Amino acid sequence: MSNFRTSVTKQMGLYGQTLYSYWHFFKFTKLFFLSCFMMNTIVISTESSVSKVFIGETFNNLAKYLSADKVVIITDKEVNKHYGNSFPSSAPVIEIGRGEKHKTLETVQTIMSRLIEEEADRSTFVVGIGGGIVCDVAGFAASIFMRGLPFGFVSTTLLSQVDASVGGKNGVNYDRYKNMIGVFRQPEFVICDVEMLKTLDKREYRAGLAEIVKAAAIRNKKLFEYLEQHTNDILDLKTDIIEKIVYESVLIKSEVVEADEKEKGERRILNFGHTLAHAFEKLSGILHGEAVSIGMALAAKLSTRMGLLEEDTSRRLTDLLKKFGLPVSTDIDKDQLFAVIKHDKKREGDSIHLVLLNQLGNAIVEPVLYSKLQKMINDLY
Repeated sequence: MSNFRTSVTKQMGLYGQTLYSYWHFFKFTKLFFLSCFMMNTIVISTESSVSKVFIGETFNNLAKYLSADKVVIITDKEVNKHYGNSFPSSAPVIEIGRGEKHKTLETVQTIMSRLIEEEADRSTFVVGIGGGIVCDVAGFAASIFMRGLPFGFVSTTLLSQVDASVGGKNGVNYDRYKNMIGVFRQPEFVICDVEMLKTLDKREYRAGLAEIVKAAAIRNKKLFEYLEQHTNDILDLKTDIIEKIVYESVLIKSEVVEADEKEKGERRILNFGHTLAHAFEKLSGILHGEAVSIGMALAAKLSTRMGLLEEDTSRRLTDLLKKFGLPVSTDIDKDQLFAVIKHDKKREGDSIHLVLLNQLGNAIVEPVLYSKLQKMINDLY
């Protein structure tokens, strides 16, 4: 490049210098704008609010989304260890425990006490920085404190980026039952920095892939095919590939949530595999994504059993889950399984809303008698 500059300068003198300066400016301006466009923004507009999801944004830019004078951060010990030094220095940090056993009203009560100690008021902004449990608990606590504080998320796990932090479901478990207490309330923003996924252990990362497979299976056949074609790159955490599948998954969920924020109809398709998964998760203690994987495999078999889905397609779904290192079967006692399913939130009377597939990329919701579901699972188990 120095030869180019010298040549132009010799031939055109001061004009050449000016020309080169403009070229130099254009080069770096172009790079700047290209870097800006690497971030994708998805806007979720519902009757009550607008939520923005920033995919490819860096966690280091968190401060520019915080306009409130007072900010409180809710996180867990592991995230605090990795990223605490980069938290906004003026923001008090409330640290909660890790794991489903901390997704409780007791944890929320601890947060309430800390918010009072920090003299939080209705102008205080709450930021949940962590995975699905942190986001669920932080969003719920913010939603009920003083009848509602504004909040946003920085999602640090794959499962949180594509599912838990997006869509406005916030809540906690109660007794033996998952997500029994909660609210629908949208975060103002969600930052999905895929570079943060590189600090996850492999098992937790793979568990998050189950929710991406789910999104593809219920709504986007091309995304499903893309997952099949790029399995190794996905497992190797190739940044551009991960940003694409996170973006596509969030886009699917955003479209469904906009159409049915309070889960009265279409949003139920997002529960593909989850009716069974919640029972597997509770009874075995496996990760949520692992339970969803088993639930989807069984739901696909049920779809085939009911004459909705070709057996080869069901096997194709199971094969993809296996390639991602996810479980597709369990040896949980059936009587225990049915006892938990009876208390699922999706049950209405003697029936339960079951999400099934009739082809890749298309899910349907069928009310199935609990007794019939019990018999089919007994036959397939």
